Amino acid sequence: MSEARYTNRGFGLKQVVGGSVVRDYASPLVDQMRAEGFRLEAGDVTFHLAQEFGFCYGVDRAIEYAYQTREKFPGRSLYITGEIIHNPRVNGRLTAMGIRFLDGQDDGASYGALTEDDVVLLPAFGVPTGTMDRLRAIGCIVVDTTCGSVLNVWKNVERYAKDGFTSLIHGTWSHEETRATSSRALLHPEGRYVVVRDMDEAELVARHAESGGRAAEIATRLAPALSPGFDPDRHLERIGCANQTTMLAGESLAIAERMRRAFVARWGEAGAAERFRAFDTICSATQERQDALEALLAGTPLDLLLVIGGYNSSNTTHLLEIGLVRGVPTFHVFESGCLESADAIRHQPLHARAEARTERWLPEGRSAIGITSGASTPNAEIELVVRRIAELRGVAL
Repeated sequence: MSEARYTNRGFGLKQVVGGSVVRDYASPLVDQMRAEGFRLEAGDVTFHLAQEFGFCYGVDRAIEYAYQTREKFPGRSLYITGEIIHNPRVNGRLTAMGIRFLDGQDDGASYGALTEDDVVLLPAFGVPTGTMDRLRAIGCIVVDTTCGSVLNVWKNVERYAKDGFTSLIHGTWSHEETRATSSRALLHPEGRYVVVRDMDEAELVARHAESGGRAAEIATRLAPALSPGFDPDRHLERIGCANQTTMLAGESLAIAERMRRAFVARWGEAGAAERFRAFDTICSATQERQDALEALLAGTPLDLLLVIGGYNSSNTTHLLEIGLVRGVPTFHVFESGCLESADAIRHQPLHARAEARTERWLPEGRSAIGITSGASTPNAEIELVVRRIAELRGVAL
């Protein structure tokens, strides 16, 4: 694809669209909380905001490029391959701007209908190589917002494949980012991949790498998460670890260490050094938000923790997990409307695929309420949640 029809640098319109981005997503109240020690006193409620939260650099960049693209091509048909990030408010705003989704949610928007006059945005997660090939063949203008942290993982996976190593990817096999990452393993003839969701699945792979005998179970349990023609007996003799950038950092590191021990057990230290590789490819923003929440929970007794973000946001879900592990009543909500009343909240439980409704969720009397959000949640949504809680407690902000 020629440079004229592909960009990953925007169009130099940052100053032009900056006001619109601020208007749609910024929050004076959140700025105030940040300036006042990440706290807000509201009657007998004290809000405690984690010191890292909300939009990361990659999300900021993706949204800004979408706004720049709309500004650059006001008369063109503009599409995006799927959700630009996992946040309903942001994706809804793109729809309002006339950007149509190619993932099936917009009737009449399809790859088959694209022409070289159309403009297509790639989301922050990136896209599989097959999608890129398809867009290249059509010849449409492509604006690539893939996050730099994701690109870093791709480089490692491609290097593994080139050197004949199977990529063991800690992630969710159906997640857009992991599908894009795993496709990079197939750019070389010797490239293979296996995706493991958690330590339990990683343990299965590790035991086979260590002593064999579990090929059939791997083929059955991990079927959707294996590269075509995957043979555990051959393709687990050389492993390179990678991860979806939004996973729990501690778990990714633990999986890599478990795999290393398996290779040492089978091949010895020298053999493992030749057959096993690992790189820490957790996104720094993901790590910072996890660390900030851990610090908040360690230093401040909370009566309640609210985690704000899209239900399909991996990094947001892991913040929920951290709160629950710490034993704090924690709810994952995607918007202020989930706070129905002081007696009822709609939220998504950990590992669930649908909302649940919980009663008597809001503490009474003097309360400390923690707030954090995933890397794809705008500050404006945080403000709406804080204001809604204050309203339910009868406090004016």
